[in-house]
Amino acid sequence: MSLKNYPQNIKVRLITSFFNRAVSSAVMPFMALFFAQEMSKVWAGTFLICTVFISFFVNLIGGYISDRFPRKRVLVLTSFLSAMMFFMMTISLFPKENIIWLFAVAYVAYIVTSSLGRPAMHAIIIDSTTPENRKEVYAVDYWLVNLSMAIGAALGGLLYINHQIELFAVLSFTSVCLPIAYKIWLVDEHTQRFEKRHNNVFLDLIQNYKVAFQDRPFVKVVIGSMFIFAAEFTLNSYIGVRLAETFKTIHLGDFQVAGVRMLSVLNIENMLLVVCFTFLINRFTDRFSKKKVLLSGLIIYSIGYITITSANTWYILILFNFVATIGELIYSPVRNAEQANMIPADKRGSYSAFSNFSFSGAELIARSTIILGAFLIPTMMSVYIGILLMIGISLVYTGFFINRKE
Repeated sequence: MSLKNYPQNIKVRLITSFFNRAVSSAVMPFMALFFAQEMSKVWAGTFLICTVFISFFVNLIGGYISDRFPRKRVLVLTSFLSAMMFFMMTISLFPKENIIWLFAVAYVAYIVTSSLGRPAMHAIIIDSTTPENRKEVYAVDYWLVNLSMAIGAALGGLLYINHQIELFAVLSFTSVCLPIAYKIWLVDEHTQRFEKRHNNVFLDLIQNYKVAFQDRPFVKVVIGSMFIFAAEFTLNSYIGVRLAETFKTIHLGDFQVAGVRMLSVLNIENMLLVVCFTFLINRFTDRFSKKKVLLSGLIIYSIGYITITSANTWYILILFNFVATIGELIYSPVRNAEQANMIPADKRGSYSAFSNFSFSGAELIARSTIILGAFLIPTMMSVYIGILLMIGISLVYTGFFINRKE
């Protein structure tokens, strides 16, 4: 199926996501570094951990809202508020001494507004796909997301240090365009809405999630995915901070690659590999069973991230970042499609919100590694990441192929 034959909602999602991520990935990967430099590593880690808790609980509310109200309306409102928060962050950077409290408040508000809208968008994507084309759509989305992030990472690595204001200004403008695009082109196909059953909204919200929490295979997949994603998320948390402090600058003529730029190189490599090999690997893995593809991809992915967690030599970082990315390309489309196939049609908002615990929990673990890394040596951090990955792989595999069958 070509892009022009995709449902309209899918095309809107793919195009808007591309431009939004291209700009946001130029600044968002540096948030841990930004707060660590402005305040301290412990303050940055604690603050970012708090935002993860906020994101998770607000995300649950967003899932409840997306099942009860028109999803298009939810998306337009939350994306507009998110754009306003980016504008406030931009304003806080204009004084010579950054208004850090305003930036932090706007960042937290952005976390709230984006978390409210995220389940609605995920549910709309599932509404607009079928089990037959879902794996293909997720592969295309994965490819476009990484292409946009490669562009953003390149911009961030070159411009973040000396042109923060300009980057945030472009991000603000791009964010303003999103609600306009949603309002004009998005079609709300959601007809099966969750009916209010309790006068108490809190009890009604709990009832809405009761089915998801009792779905044991789905819960295992969500928790296992959290541990797996945590390894990748440490790249822009613990690993990024460690490289900024300990990586020895290498010289390529007049061009210097210090710790921050090395982090950008790893991000760019990851995304360019995704852009170049997603469809090739996807066609290759179609020959094999889902079980073998998922397990082999996760093992390769684990070997890569365990190594780069403690590596400090440029060629080892680049080599094992390549290994980790290939593993990700193998397992990711299978995991995404299989998880989406587990979600009941009338609970897509709630299940999607609950599934985002994988990302919120992974960010919580990744950001806590900033604090943990202040007390443990890098090799011990590799052992820690390895343990998390082993737990994650066992949970995801049994959730998909053992408990689910039972």
